[in-house]
Amino acid sequence: MAGCSRDGKHDAGAARPPEAGYVVLVKQNVPLSLTLPGRTTAFETSEVRPQVSGIIRARLFTEGAKVKEGELLYRIDPRVYESAAGEARADLSSAIATRDAARTKADRMGELAKSGVISKQDLLDAQATADAAAAAVERARAGLAAADLNLGFTEIRAPISGRIGRSIVTTGALVSSGQSDPLTTISRLDPIFVDIQQPSSALVSLRRQLSGGDLARASTEVRLILEDGSYYAQIGVLQFAESVVDPSTGTVTVRARFPNPDGLLLPGMYVRAEFAPLENRAAILAPQQGISRDVKGNATAVVIADDSTAQLRQVVADRTVGDRWLVSSGLNAGDKLVVEGLSRIKVGQKVSAMPVRDAAPSAADAPMGANAN
Repeated sequence: MAGCSRDGKHDAGAARPPEAGYVVLVKQNVPLSLTLPGRTTAFETSEVRPQVSGIIRARLFTEGAKVKEGELLYRIDPRVYESAAGEARADLSSAIATRDAARTKADRMGELAKSGVISKQDLLDAQATADAAAAAVERARAGLAAADLNLGFTEIRAPISGRIGRSIVTTGALVSSGQSDPLTTISRLDPIFVDIQQPSSALVSLRRQLSGGDLARASTEVRLILEDGSYYAQIGVLQFAESVVDPSTGTVTVRARFPNPDGLLLPGMYVRAEFAPLENRAAILAPQQGISRDVKGNATAVVIADDSTAQLRQVVADRTVGDRWLVSSGLNAGDKLVVEGLSRIKVGQKVSAMPVRDAAPSAADAPMGANAN
C-alpha cells in the first residue's frame, strides 16, 4: 500500500502543468527618441576685412576677448584719406561759388532779356551755365561724402558682437581693399547651433509613418552628450531640417539651437544629440525577458491563450525603449506575455498561469538617453 501511495503521488505531480508567469500588454504613448551625431557651429560669424588700403597703425583689441558691435579693432594710417577729404571739401566750396555766380548772372540776364537788351539765346546759355554749375555742386558734394566714407573706413570696427579670434596681421602690415584673407574673425557663440546629421532613409520612414497616423509630433527639446560622455546642462530646441540631402553622406542636416552663456560649447565640437521628435500613440512595450531569438535571429514571444495553452508568436522588435522592446507587430494589447518559466514550458502545452508584477519603468519614466536606438 505504501508503494502504491508513492506511485500515486508521483503520477499526480507529473500531471501538474508547469507554472508560467505573465504580464498583460497594454497600449501606451511612447516618445521615440533618437541619438544622432552632430557638430557645433557659431550662431553668427563675421570675417573682418579692410575696405580701404593702407598701413595698420594700431590693433586695439585683445585676442580671444569678447567685443561689442561697433567697437574699434584696427586703425589704418588716415593721412592719405584726410588729404583726399580736404581736397573734396575744397572742390565743393569752389563748385558752390561757381554755382552762385552763374545763378546771379542768369538772373541779371533775365532782367535784360525782358528789356530786349540781349537775345533770348544769350539768356538760355546763361541759364544752362547756371544749371551745370548747380550739378557740379552736387557732384562735388558726392565726392566729399565718398572721401569722408573712406576716411571713416580707416577705423575698422566690429560688425557684430561676439568672441574675437587671433589677429592675422600686426601693426605695420600693409592691407588692401578686397583682400581675400581676413584680418580676424568674430564668432557669436551665445546662442550656438548644433547641426545634426540624420539619415535620409530614416527621415522618409518617419514621414511615411506620420502620414499614416501611426505617429504624432512630440517634443522639440534636444539634449547634448559632450565628447567626454557627460550631458550638457542647457536644453536646446529644434529649429528646422534642410530640404536637401547631402549626396556624399546620404544625410539631412537638422539644426538645433542651444543657450551657451558660459561659452562651454565652441564651434566645431563633436557632440551627440538626443531628441524625441515623434511619439507612437499606440505602442506595445514588452519586457526584454519575454522576447527571444530563434536560430535564424527572428524575434519570438510566448503568449498564453484563453485555453491556458502556450502559443509561439513571431514578432517585430526593432528597438528598445528603456529596458523594454518596442514591438511593432506580432503582439496586441491584452495579450498575456510569458516572462517567467519559459524554460519549463513547451509550445502548445497547458500551463498554470500566474500574473507577474511588471516592475519595468514606463516610457514616461525612462530617461531620454535610454530610448535611443
